[in-house]
Amino acid sequence: MSAHRTTLRRAGTVAALATAGVLAAAGVASAHVTVHPESYAKGATDGVLTFRVPNEEDKASTTKVQVYLPTDHPVLGVLVSPQDGWTAKVTSTKLKTPIKTDDGTITDAVSEITWTGGKVDPGHYEDFNVAFGQLPDGTDQLAFKTLQTYSNGDVVRWIEQTTAGGDEPENPAPVLKLTAKESEDGDETPAASTTAAATSTKSTTASSSSSDSTARGLGIAGLIVGVLGLAAGAFAVVRSRTPRS
Repeated sequence: MSAHRTTLRRAGTVAALATAGVLAAAGVASAHVTVHPESYAKGATDGVLTFRVPNEEDKASTTKVQVYLPTDHPVLGVLVSPQDGWTAKVTSTKLKTPIKTDDGTITDAVSEITWTGGKVDPGHYEDFNVAFGQLPDGTDQLAFKTLQTYSNGDVVRWIEQTTAGGDEPENPAPVLKLTAKESEDGDETPAASTTAAATSTKSTTASSSSSDSTARGLGIAGLIVGVLGLAAGAFAVVRSRTPRS
C-alpha cells in the first residue's frame, strides 16, 4: 500500500470519528426536558401540555419530576392525567392579581406539579400529560422550570432561559411559545387576513395584467399576418398583369 493511500485512509478514519463524536454530542445535548406541542395560540382553551422527560444517566433512573408553572401569567384550570406507577402532587398558589373570567374571578392557580413513585430507566423517556382550561394572552411564551431527580441523588435543574439571539444554555427550561390569538370563528387574525387579502388582490391584478398583455399581443400578431396577406395578394395581382417577354 502506498504512503498516499495510507494517508487518505487515516484521514478518512479521523473524519469518521470526528463525525461520530459530533453526532453523539448532539444526541446528548438534545436530550432535554421539553414541552409539547411547542406552541399554542394566546388564550387557547381546553388543551393538553405534554412534558417529555428523557433519562440522561447511564446507571441511574429518574425517580422524581417537579414542574413549576408560572404565576405571573398563570395557566388556569390545570388537571393532571393519571400516570401508571406515578403519584402526582399538585400545589396551588394565591395570585397577586385575581383574574376575571366568564365563570367568575380566579384567585389561585397551580404553581407546581410533582410526580414521584415511578421511574424512568436509562435509555427511556416518560410523557407527563397536563390538561388546562385556559392559557394566558398577555405574554409571548411560558417557561416551565423543571427539576429532575435521579436514583443516585443527582438533581438536574432545567431552569435556564434562552436569551434572544443567544446560544441555548446547558440546562434550558421547557418553553411554550404563544402565537397570535385566533378570531372567534377560527379564522386568522384581522392583520393576517388583511395581508392575505392584499396578496390575493395583487395576484389577481397581476393575472389580469398578464391576460391583457397576452390578448394585446395576439391582436397585434393578427394584424401583422393580415397585412402580410394583403401585400402578398397585391403582389400576385401585379405580377399576373405584367406582360411576359
